[in-house]
Amino acid sequence: MTVGTVYALVLAVLFALAAGLVGSFALSKRILLASDVLSHLALPGMGLAMLLGFTRHWIVGGGVTLIVGTLLVWKLQQRAALAADAAIGVVFATSLALGALLTPKADMLEALFGSFQPLSLAEFLLGAATAVLILFALYRLRHRLVLSLFSPELAAATGVNLPRLELYFLLLFSLTVLVALPFMGALLASALVILPAATGRRFSSSFSQFLAASIVASVVSVVAGFAIGQRLFPRMGLGPIIALVAGALFLASLALGERRTA
Repeated sequence: MTVGTVYALVLAVLFALAAGLVGSFALSKRILLASDVLSHLALPGMGLAMLLGFTRHWIVGGGVTLIVGTLLVWKLQQRAALAADAAIGVVFATSLALGALLTPKADMLEALFGSFQPLSLAEFLLGAATAVLILFALYRLRHRLVLSLFSPELAAATGVNLPRLELYFLLLFSLTVLVALPFMGALLASALVILPAATGRRFSSSFSQFLAASIVASVVSVVAGFAIGQRLFPRMGLGPIIALVAGALFLASLALGERRTA
């Protein structure tokens, strides 16, 4: 295993930590499926960067359109009084069409499903800094997020700016997707936000247990997916294998839940 591969694996684990936490809050806010849509917002920028020949740094283009799209979703919610799912749906349909139009056919598979490649030290440090920023921001916002989940009226009465808090969370959501894009792709970047949170909810009776279980399920999915991929499917991309492992964990949680109630 090369140093670059170790960098990529460590970054994937850091992403798993962030995704487990973000997914837990998203599930509690009932916007978990929005993550699947938000990951597609990166497609137009990724496609344009690839079309212009920036094959190594297409994530920059994807990051720009992802953040711009997230801000647009938030603005539509605030200005047009659209429900979150409607606002996201409008932006999603447009971005998906642009992404399909701009992405070269030769690069389509990498854009959609990712490619686990060794990272340089600079790429690792940038990705790790982004993951740490997400974790730090969630830690700082944790009390306001929890209060807004269980009592939005009380949160507003205590001075919490709910629209601004929603924007902060959507941006953290988008940054989490951005870290995942290189090895999960635009289609599967949300898999570690959706599936571990759904699994963690099955094994928890309190919110703190829910967060911990989601993180464990996310990290196990990455580590086990990497091990399975390296041992059994070395020519396959890592993203689909990680998603399948996360899905298998959720199915196992369903089976265990049925045994407990039987």
